[in-house]
Amino acid sequence: MNEMMHGNDIAKVFRELQLEITQSLEAHDGKASFSSDHWDRPEGGGGITMIIDDGRLIQKGGVAFSKVTGEITEAMKTQMGMEGDSFLATGVSIVLHSLHPLNPTIHMNVRYFETNQGKCWFGGGIDLTPMYVDPIAAAQFHKQLKAVCDDFDSTAYAKYKAWADEYFFLPHRNETRGVGGIFFDHLIPASEEAKNSTLNFCLSLGRLFPVIYKNQTLQLHEDPTPEQLEWQAIRRARYVEYNLLFDRGTKFGIVSNGRTESILLSMPPMAKWKYNVVPSEGSPEYQTLLALKKDLAWISFL
Repeated sequence: MNEMMHGNDIAKVFRELQLEITQSLEAHDGKASFSSDHWDRPEGGGGITMIIDDGRLIQKGGVAFSKVTGEITEAMKTQMGMEGDSFLATGVSIVLHSLHPLNPTIHMNVRYFETNQGKCWFGGGIDLTPMYVDPIAAAQFHKQLKAVCDDFDSTAYAKYKAWADEYFFLPHRNETRGVGGIFFDHLIPASEEAKNSTLNFCLSLGRLFPVIYKNQTLQLHEDPTPEQLEWQAIRRARYVEYNLLFDRGTKFGIVSNGRTESILLSMPPMAKWKYNVVPSEGSPEYQTLLALKKDLAWISFL
């Protein structure tokens, strides 16, 4: 990509990325197919939300593309730090909730913003939320992310992993949402070459997503136990807490008068809040809680 890319061009590429990802996920699930919901935003723009339900591996998931335009409101200036009079925002956002408790929830987002003042930036990230943490699987996940980051910038993985540890964190629980991943925001390219390089990094991350999900999902033939399903519902409740209280994408969707169904696409199909859950010491649930910490060097587990 050597030509000068602007918002409409990047939106087109992100839409193609959405289709590429959904086709790959359909093939991996082998049972369910995506349906498409086209929507318009009265203030400007719209999107296509692609939904998958009741699959062999995926219980509920969505791959959402959007390109929205409009006025930069006072709420957006206050909550998002945006400057200028109008904006274009485009991106692809994904959440998959796996059917079996031994398979994870996984999220990815890549996004691009530009304003009428000529300012632009990229953001995004990917994180893995196992119901039961397997250190080797977590290490393999981080190894794949590091390889993509290294192709972009040799210092990126360390920075973006640390950023993810801080970002995907529930301070009121003093625990990470899962085993982390990478997170980056307000990457402002200094040149057209840097802009294309950052866009290619975002696209590489998007193309890696279905590969990661395939590597992280076990081909399980035994039904989950009642205890595993109970723990899955409790851990999914933590996911709900995080997304409603802290997630920037959710907040931006709300303050920009986005589409509610697409904003809340990340919610799991079922969740459960149970008072003062304390797993038995040494249990798989207990071991998972011990792993929900910042600054773990996951790659070292390989």
